Amino acid sequence: MNYAFIVVALVIASLTGCAQRSTMPEDTSAADALAARPTIEPVGSVSLVTAQMRAPSLASDTLGTRVDIGIVPFTTRENAVNKAAFGDWIFDEIKLKETQFLPHLLSKALIESDLWGAVRVLPEADPSLVITIRGEIISSTGLDLAVHINATDSSGRVWLAQDYADVAQLSDYPESTRFTYGNRFDGANYVDPFHDLYKQVANDLLAARDGLDDGLLAETLQIADLVYARDLAPERFASTLTENEEGLLRLVTLPAADDPMLARVSDMRYRHHLFIDTVDEYYQTLYEDIQPAYVLWRRYSLDQTEETLSREATPPSTTTYGDSRSFLALSQRYDRFKWSKIYEHEFTELAAGFNNELAPAMLALNGQVHGLSGTMEQQYREWRGILRALFELETAPLSERDLEE
Repeated sequence: MNYAFIVVALVIASLTGCAQRSTMPEDTSAADALAARPTIEPVGSVSLVTAQMRAPSLASDTLGTRVDIGIVPFTTRENAVNKAAFGDWIFDEIKLKETQFLPHLLSKALIESDLWGAVRVLPEADPSLVITIRGEIISSTGLDLAVHINATDSSGRVWLAQDYADVAQLSDYPESTRFTYGNRFDGANYVDPFHDLYKQVANDLLAARDGLDDGLLAETLQIADLVYARDLAPERFASTLTENEEGLLRLVTLPAADDPMLARVSDMRYRHHLFIDTVDEYYQTLYEDIQPAYVLWRRYSLDQTEETLSREATPPSTTTYGDSRSFLALSQRYDRFKWSKIYEHEFTELAAGFNNELAPAMLALNGQVHGLSGTMEQQYREWRGILRALFELETAPLSERDLEE
């Protein structure tokens, strides 16, 4: 005999009896969350534009494939309604992880298009990359996602500044997302419910690039090279760029192609890109580790939303199952409570290793070992400081030799 089922049934029956004797307060938090959803037109079904789909004249776009992209962790808008619906602690954890989780999904769409250079998720804007993408999460539940995407190049030119939204269906959440006993989540074959949103962003970014003539795109690539050179050696390369009346960087002069200092910069940039490839792998690992718990929350969020919509669609009545004091409604609330506890346990376990410090990373550089510790943001900044110091050491003898000649 299933005693657990009997206990649950007795508890719910008891609650039903209590509800008949007194008025039970309505759970309006989920309904409020629905009412607060943004009214951005969903992207619908989107086909990602890929290199294989491009016209022959654009298939060998060598300039475009040199455009490296960096995506920084998103920000999120404070949403008191969502906090009330899911709880302060849960919402804060989700908000923190989403800001790092969603950029990886966007990077996957850009990489899949095969129309760009390297695409990396990084802790902050990187001066060695041509395009920086920032995002703000406007709203995020298991039912819908709304974000604002901003993309700028090294000159400061805005390529993209737009709101995007997508809506999920129940079919987007297979049975594996319920995490029942013996049912493991299949992350390798799971398709994100909002993948059309990321495809649309990738397509719009491509359209922005296609809107630039080759001369302007080539100049943008040159500016990106000099922005990184100026970051390493501000005094040496300060005069190569200027800011126009629109606030955009423009070329003043280019160093000679055989400039030995420029060769040093290129060498440093190569080393730096090896490091940020590792940083991007960190975000890939974070994505893979946190995905099961995050999808579980999305499924729980969708179930809660579906329950709210169903309750609102049924006229209030003490004789129907739609009433909040009915046996069915209380059963649904118990099920929702059960899923929230499962989520809390899973998410706590997975989040613990990422909210504090990372394990120290030991990197071999120029015959020496530099120990980097702290959060990924701290490691990234420490690394850039090491490169600047190393650049100064390597170029000092070169400068002295030039003076002697």
